[in-house]
Amino acid sequence: MNKYFKTLLVGATFAASTLSSSFVSAQSAAIVCPGYKRGPTNIPSERTGKKVQKAFEAYNEDLVDEALSILYEIDTSQTFDRAFTDRFIGNLLATKSESGPKALEYLGKSVNAKALNDTEQAGTLRLIADLNMQEKRYEQAVKRYQEWMDFTCKEDADVYLRMGQALYETKQYADMISPLNKSIALDDKPNKNAYALKLTSYYSRKMYKETVEVAEEMVKIFPDNKANWTQLGFFYMLVEDYKKGLSTFEMAYNQGYLTKAAEVKALTQLYATNEIPYKAAVVFEKNVESGLIKRDDKALTNLANSWHQAKNHLKAAKYYGEAAKMNSDPDLYRKQGTLLLTAEKYSDALAALQKALDEGADDRGRIHMAMMEANFYTGKYRSAYKHVLEAKKDKSTSRSARSWEPYIKEKAKNRGITL
Repeated sequence: MNKYFKTLLVGATFAASTLSSSFVSAQSAAIVCPGYKRGPTNIPSERTGKKVQKAFEAYNEDLVDEALSILYEIDTSQTFDRAFTDRFIGNLLATKSESGPKALEYLGKSVNAKALNDTEQAGTLRLIADLNMQEKRYEQAVKRYQEWMDFTCKEDADVYLRMGQALYETKQYADMISPLNKSIALDDKPNKNAYALKLTSYYSRKMYKETVEVAEEMVKIFPDNKANWTQLGFFYMLVEDYKKGLSTFEMAYNQGYLTKAAEVKALTQLYATNEIPYKAAVVFEKNVESGLIKRDDKALTNLANSWHQAKNHLKAAKYYGEAAKMNSDPDLYRKQGTLLLTAEKYSDALAALQKALDEGADDRGRIHMAMMEANFYTGKYRSAYKHVLEAKKDKSTSRSARSWEPYIKEKAKNRGITL
C-alpha cells in the first residue's frame, strides 16, 4: 500500500509545482461520464505552493515528520488550498505506520470540500477506499469505492474484487456475488481470488449446487492449481455425487496433485464407495508404505478392510495382525484368524485365534468354532472336540456346535482316536 500512497503523493506535489500537458491530459481522463466536460484546473496559491514545495523537498530526503510540520503550519482560507494541503497531509500520514485513521481524517476533509481538481478528487476517493480496506473499515471501504465509481463513471475489476472482499469480511455473503461477477467480467486475466470469494459466498450460504458449479469453473480455468482439484472432489462428496468425486480425485492423483493423507484417504474411500476395493487397497497400501499415510493401527485396519473387501484374504490377514499387535484388539486377531482359516493357513489361524481369546475377545463362541474347524481340517480331533464343547456353551453358536459334535466323534472313531 505505501508504494501506492507515495505514487499518489508525487502526483499531488507535481500538480502544485507545474502544469504540464500530460497532467492536463490525465485530468481529462479521470472522468468518463457521458457528456462530461473538464472544468478549469486549479493550482495552489503562490504562498501555499511555496510551502508545499518545501514540504515535498523534505519528503524527498525521507524527512516525513519535517514535511508534515511544514504542512501543518499552512493556514489558508482558500478552499482549494485547504483541500489540497489536507490531501498532501493525508498522503504523507498514509505512508506512516499506525497513522491510518489520522490519514483518513485529512483525506476525508479534502474530498468533502469538493474543491479538488477532478483527477485529484478521483484519486483521493480511491485512496480513501483502499486505506479503509487496510484499516479494516470494510463498510466505509465499500461506500468509498462506490463513490469513486459514481464520480468517475469508471468500472474496475480490482475495485469490484475489493468490494467483494469487504462484503465477505462483514459477512454480507449474498451481496458479494454482484461485484465479484463484475470483477470477473472486467478482468483481462482470470483472477483466482474472485472465484474463491464467489465460491465462499455460496458455500457459506449452503448453496452447494452453485458451490460445485464455481468449483468446476475453477478447475477449467486454473487446471494447474492442485488445490482446485481436491476442493472440487470434496464438494462432489458433499453433494453425494461419488462418481464425479472419484473421477476428479483419480485425475488429481494421476497428476501428482494429492499430497496430503486426507486427500489420498478420500480417493480410497471413493474407490470403496464405487465398489472398486482392489484399487482402494493398492492406493492405500502404496501411500502407507511411502509414509504419506501414518502407519498406525487405524491406517492398518483400514488397509486390512480394503484387502478384505477385495477378497485378498492373506494380505487382509497380514494387516489385521499388524494392527492387532499395535493396540491388542482381540477382534482384529479374530478377523485375522478367520481369514487365515479361509485361506487354509490352519496353523497360523489357530495362533491368531488364540491371541484373540487371550486378549479377552467377547465373541468367544465363534472363535472356538473357528478353532474347531482349523483343528478338524488338520486331523487334530481331540483339540477340535475340546473347542466344539466350548462353543456349545455360547448361545450364539451352541446349535452349530451340536451339529458338529457327532461328526467329530465319528471321524475320531474311524481313526481310532479316543476323545
